[in-house]
Amino acid sequence: MISQAFNIQHFVTNAAQSAIEKLFGTAVPGEQIQLQKTRKEFEGNITLVVFPLVKTSKKSPEETGNLLGQYLMDNVPEISAFNVVKGFLNLSLSNSFWLSFFSSALEESHFGYAAPDTKPRIMVEFASPNTNKPLHLGHCRNIFLGDSVSAIMKAVGHKVTRVQIINDRGIHICKSMVAWKQFGHGETPESAGTKGDKLVGKYYVIFDQEMKKQAAELVAKGVSEEEAKNQTPIMLEAQEMLRQWEARDEGVIVLWKTMNGWVYNGFDVTYHKMGVHFDKLYYESDTYLLGKKEVEDGLKSGVFFSKEDGSIWVDMTEDGLDQKALLRKDGTAMYITQDIGTAILRFKDYPDTISQVYTVGNEQEYHFKVLFTILKKLGFSQGENCYHLSYGMVELPEGKMKSREGTVVDADDLMDEMTNVAHEVSMEQGKMEGLPEEEKEELYHKIGMGALKYFLLKVDPRKNMVFNPKESIDFNGHTGPFIQYTYVRTQAVMRKANIEETVLEAMGATFSNVKDLVSKAELDLLVRIYEWPEVLDESAMTYNPMLISQYAYDLARDYNTFYQHSPILREENADLRSFRLAITYKTGVMIRQSMELLGVAMPDRM
Repeated sequence: MISQAFNIQHFVTNAAQSAIEKLFGTAVPGEQIQLQKTRKEFEGNITLVVFPLVKTSKKSPEETGNLLGQYLMDNVPEISAFNVVKGFLNLSLSNSFWLSFFSSALEESHFGYAAPDTKPRIMVEFASPNTNKPLHLGHCRNIFLGDSVSAIMKAVGHKVTRVQIINDRGIHICKSMVAWKQFGHGETPESAGTKGDKLVGKYYVIFDQEMKKQAAELVAKGVSEEEAKNQTPIMLEAQEMLRQWEARDEGVIVLWKTMNGWVYNGFDVTYHKMGVHFDKLYYESDTYLLGKKEVEDGLKSGVFFSKEDGSIWVDMTEDGLDQKALLRKDGTAMYITQDIGTAILRFKDYPDTISQVYTVGNEQEYHFKVLFTILKKLGFSQGENCYHLSYGMVELPEGKMKSREGTVVDADDLMDEMTNVAHEVSMEQGKMEGLPEEEKEELYHKIGMGALKYFLLKVDPRKNMVFNPKESIDFNGHTGPFIQYTYVRTQAVMRKANIEETVLEAMGATFSNVKDLVSKAELDLLVRIYEWPEVLDESAMTYNPMLISQYAYDLARDYNTFYQHSPILREENADLRSFRLAITYKTGVMIRQSMELLGVAMPDRM
């Protein structure tokens, strides 16, 4: 957080109120002082909107702005210049202000962060895979979004619990099981030499291929295409297996547990490679039963109603929504049912949770409006604060992906490819010359994963996007590797200077000696550092890591401009050299911390 002493909005509001009363003889309330960030095409750091003050001044907006600007510059030491554009007064802050602010920020190891665990608990759900296939590129966007939002919420002071609901039941799971029974010949991950999730995913694809082949035979006999898919022997067997699973048939349950176990082991390997973790796992096979009980209890209490066929519904027309079925006439659960059970179980497991954040694709927006409305009807006021972190589709340059046809980009393969691309690009540009082989391999992984995470997080989550692996590793573009390389540059300067961090933190006392020597590039960096707490807070309020990624890029770009125009180690003025080293040190810290909120690891050398 910015301390009150350096809160520009606060002191400019107070200074403007004092100036208006002095100049025009009338006191105005603080809410009448409208401030905004100065537009890039004009000089200034903060802009006072003059139009609301002309009734008080009884002068034109331009004259009012000039009178106020001159008074503030003459009487407020922090204001060094002003200009008026129509009804807008642009104010520039003095070098002394920025240097004093920087001296204060330098002393904070996590500048802009809130004290840990000072805000209520937020639960973030992400990943939430089906156990019939490996994780793919679409999951990567989901997982990196959820992981980043969890870190951002923690940075602003919330207790955070990372969870996932594992979708381990249903017809899609049975499809893989049936295909394995028919075509697997006892194959296991060990015998196949492959990860368990990939093995199970292979049989999900085989099921689809076999079903299409059988459907084509039925169509040739005059059956419609839609009917043919549901009448194929292999689909009928999958449907029967689902009924056996719900009846807890021992043989089906054993196979289900075995194949799911293979998938869980495969997921664990992938999550480890991604660098993400979860605090608690929930399983649909447990929570759908809890959901059924909550719905039945809600029917008894009058929250829900039953139709003549015995199905149970909720009426949300007064809430601007529709009627929604919760249990079918045969008593089986709908998709929404297990989400009701899961949400309520989580509130009971963590009673201090004020909100659950669901990282799920944008095609489910209506679903979550329904879920949150139902939670409120059941008496869980937290439903009002729950949030659907909606995100768009990820495509490749060549188009969409389809799981059942086996045309998705496997997450493990993608991460390996990113590491290989990092290797190729680094070799082409000579970035790793002189480093030991073992260190190079670790760096290739950090660069590849940094490129992947940053590229997926730099786009507003709500938008669809196209992922291009080669473009994501451009060391000179708007990419993770560009920011990583800038961070490495700051560390190289510090190593050459051979100065301990504790010494740098004590340098603030000397900054007043350079107030007349500060360049525009240096000033731009100080202003950028000042903006960090506001960016972090806005990112948390909007659940949007894109703001963090843009900030990290802007900070890295500003540092490179400074680096090119301002000698550091060759600077002869000792005070100026110390100041530039302090900027380098703090910029490096803030690049690292902002990128860590995106889940991106920073290498020390490249």
